[in-house]
Amino acid sequence: MDLNLRKEYAYDAVSLGEVMLRLDPGEGRIRTARHFNVWEGGGEYNVIRGLRRCFGLKTTVLTAFADNEVGKLMEDLILQGGVDTSFIKWMKTDGIGRECRNGLNFTERGFGIRGAKGCSDRANTAISKAKPEDFDLERLFGELGVRWLHTGGIYAALSEQSCETVIEVIKIARKYGTVISYDLNYRPSMWNAIGGIEKAREVNREIAKYVDVMIGNEEDFTACLGFEIEGNDENLSKLDIEGYKKMIREVVKTYPNFKAVATTLREVKTATVNDWSALCFADGEIFKAKDYKGLEIMDRVGGGDSFASGLIYGLMTTGDAETAVNYGAAHGALAMTTPGDTTMADKSEVEAIMGGKGARVQR
Repeated sequence: MDLNLRKEYAYDAVSLGEVMLRLDPGEGRIRTARHFNVWEGGGEYNVIRGLRRCFGLKTTVLTAFADNEVGKLMEDLILQGGVDTSFIKWMKTDGIGRECRNGLNFTERGFGIRGAKGCSDRANTAISKAKPEDFDLERLFGELGVRWLHTGGIYAALSEQSCETVIEVIKIARKYGTVISYDLNYRPSMWNAIGGIEKAREVNREIAKYVDVMIGNEEDFTACLGFEIEGNDENLSKLDIEGYKKMIREVVKTYPNFKAVATTLREVKTATVNDWSALCFADGEIFKAKDYKGLEIMDRVGGGDSFASGLIYGLMTTGDAETAVNYGAAHGALAMTTPGDTTMADKSEVEAIMGGKGARVQR
């Protein structure tokens, strides 16, 4: 693949999206917790943090925080992950969140027959109100230079304003030769407040015109872009692989600007045991990653985002879709063996898993 990556740049990659404070009850339940661990996380940010923390690329984040102690805590967590914070927009708040606030995400991990459960508190957040002019986009994409922008449907669904902002940021990035990736990440509960599936399709079909690498599962492509798998049953975990491949080819016919289309494949046996793999379409072919059968999971949240960061790293550094989809699947698998939304793996571990290394003790 020739992605025509920018040659002069200050940042390898940037994300646009919300970063929330995740409150994690560990092995317990949200409803009975007496203490929580805190992490930072967000569908778009997790990808860019993985590119920095696991793969060593230079990254920054376009987001906004209410200027208070919770916002400063999230900035501190981002700094610990090595992501540059120069382009965070700090917004004035009135002290109780009427003007704007910072998003919270309570998430429990699940175990066995009990699935993971999330309870987010993210209405009226700073980033949902952010306009394109709140960020110095000409300086970032024009003067400094960025090779890759990643954003997604979770951010787009936050508000009417975020729908407009994401499109404008993508257009400016594209004007300066930045490669665009987008994860559809359909969340019906978020879109319902601003127009439902009709609004999701309107916005995502417009965004798709500017995207180079599109990421999403079967439900995402159906809900956001209107494509369906013929004869697929209602259990999305039992995906018809051949039907999915056929659908991807229809997607690419409609959007010939897509240089790659990728998805994770997950069959949920229990909350702690999944079958895991991935597909990537590029150059007229569909490549399947190694299968991870019976993958034991500690925390599934962020597995798809870590897949995306591995995929992007592979595409950026090798241009080979088969290698890239295997980077993504291995990184996603490893990320789900540790707590929190974001990766704790490093590149050598990812490459060892790709090469078939087992789980014997290392000393």
